[in-house]
Order: sequence, then C-alpha cells, then structure tokens
Amino acid sequence: MTDNVLHNSRFLKACRGEPVDATPIWLMRQAGRYMPEYQAVRGKSSFLELCKSPERSAQVTLDAQRILGVDAAILFADLLPILETVGLNLEYLEGEGPRLSPPVRTSADIHRLREEDPAQSMPFVYDAIRIIRRELPRDIPLIGFAGAPFTLAAYAIEGESSRNFIHTKTLMYNDPQGWHALLGMLARLVGKYLHAQIDAGVQAVQLFDSWVGTLSPEDYREYVLPHSYAVLQSVKGRVPVIHFGVGTSTLLPFMAAAGGDVLGLDWHTPIALTREKLKVRAVQGNLDPICLFADREVVRRKAMQVLDDAGETPGHIFNLGHGILPKTPVDNVKFLVDFVHESTRR
Repeated sequence: MTDNVLHNSRFLKACRGEPVDATPIWLMRQAGRYMPEYQAVRGKSSFLELCKSPERSAQVTLDAQRILGVDAAILFADLLPILETVGLNLEYLEGEGPRLSPPVRTSADIHRLREEDPAQSMPFVYDAIRIIRRELPRDIPLIGFAGAPFTLAAYAIEGESSRNFIHTKTLMYNDPQGWHALLGMLARLVGKYLHAQIDAGVQAVQLFDSWVGTLSPEDYREYVLPHSYAVLQSVKGRVPVIHFGVGTSTLLPFMAAAGGDVLGLDWHTPIALTREKLKVRAVQGNLDPICLFADREVVRRKAMQVLDDAGETPGHIFNLGHGILPKTPVDNVKFLVDFVHESTRR
C-alpha cells in the first residue's frame, strides 16, 4: 500500500497525468559504473555477484538517488538473471557482455526449458527491494523492472548481444508455434516477477523491450504484441507501468495498444507529436544520452528542447532516451537533474 506522501510524489503524479510542482526526472542506468561510488561498492566482485547481493545492490541504488537528487530510485538489477530460472547458464565476460548457454534454437530446446516461479527463485531481488524501501526518503518512489518477452527471448536465442538477430528471426519465422510457446512462457514468468517486486515494495515498474526496435511493425503486431499485452495486463492497476523500447518510433502505436500507463520514448521520437497522435496520458523521455558528454551549455540547450517539446501538458517524466553510458561525467548528470528541476519549477 502506497502512503499519501509517496502517492503525491512528483514522479507518481506525473505517471497519472496529474499536474506537478516541477517536472520529475530519473535516469535509466542512473546507478552504474560511471560513478566512483558504484565502483567502490562493487570492488573486485563480478557484475552478477553484485546483482545477487541484496545489501550491495541496495547500496548502489540508494547512492545514485542521493547523489543525483532524482525523483525516483530504480532497483539496481539486471534483465537476464530471470533466464537462469528457466535452465540457462548466465555469465558476463569482461568487455564482451552477457553470454547465455545453451542457446535456444529449436522446438526441442524450447520444450526443455523449465517454468519456475521467479517469486520463489530470485529472493535476492526482493530482499534488495525491502532494504531500499526502508532506507529511501519517504517521498521517493522505487521503480522495479523486467525485460519484455521479446528481449528476453532474443537473448536466450542468440546467446549473446547481436546486431542482426539472425537466429531470433529465423526461429520466429520458421517455427511460429514454438515462438509463441516460448514468448508465452516468458510472459507468464515476467508477470509473476513484476508482481513479486510490487509485493516486496516497489511503487512503479518498467517493462524494458531493449531490442524490439529490430522488428517491423507487422512483425511486432504478429509475434510480440500479444505477449507484451499479457504482461502489461497482468499488472494493470497495481502500480504505474512504464513501457519502453529502443528504436521503436515505428512501433509506438502497437506498443501503446499493448498497454502501460507511461510510454517511454527514445531520442528519435518527438514527444508532442507522439502524444497528440497516440492520445497517451503520460510519456517518459527523451534526451540523447550522448549529450551528457558535451559541455554544460549543450546539456542545458538539449534538455530545454526536450522540455519545450513536452510543453505544459501534465504527464511528462524527464529521462534519457536510453541508459547512462560508461564514462559519462557525473557532474553533467547532476547539472541535468538540477536544470530540469529549476527550469520547470511552478
């Protein structure tokens, strides 16, 4: 149950499309390796070890919110450990990113996957949420998240990051029955996972479809929309839900149809035109994260362009069009947060 102080926070009011005293801002990957405090907490442990340590993942979550002064904290975690629960091995190779094995390439591979309840098999996530919620300022919401079925399936099928998603699309086109069985299972898992995060104490959740921009609108509608819809419907009404993908400007009508309370926009997508066309209540975005490497005058000017595009209509949450990148200057991130607050204070 969200108390009145949290309920009336800037972030949650904006999620509901209500007027706020200043535009709320949080940033994807706001807790990460660009911060010295993160590096200190991580030490010599692996990324996966950090994700599975409730105390340390809570600490980097809390540090980022405190240092930056953002209007919401987001749980420090990763999209992929949920795939360990279906029977895949997950490792992160330094300089190369995640590896999942064995990759899921055939119907037989799909049928070998198990369907465990992540509410039971990922206790480290919920322990971290409970720690964070105890330590966060009372008026700061905590955001949970999960990978969307398509993005999780693409990781499982490719076994690693990909440019062209050859294995993913080949399975999708050649074996639509197996494809829908795989995404249906992942949708059930993700729904349960988000429910468990809400039960543990988050005030909002974001569904990340990081790789869905590789698809055409027709393929999204046929192969993805029913499964994203199933996830979003399963948690509808419990807490505000943000639906976000990268490179999705041509997919947004279908993503809006899939559901969610807030539509996340990347930097390719105009805010005002998108809101007008899709009639969405609330939007999130959408500064290009590369802007944060430029000098402060550029950060100020580009942030102002985003705010001008969003206009005075309630229901805008300032964010980047994707996550903060490694080596981003921390002082520029702090400057951005302060600028958004000061220039929109009403």
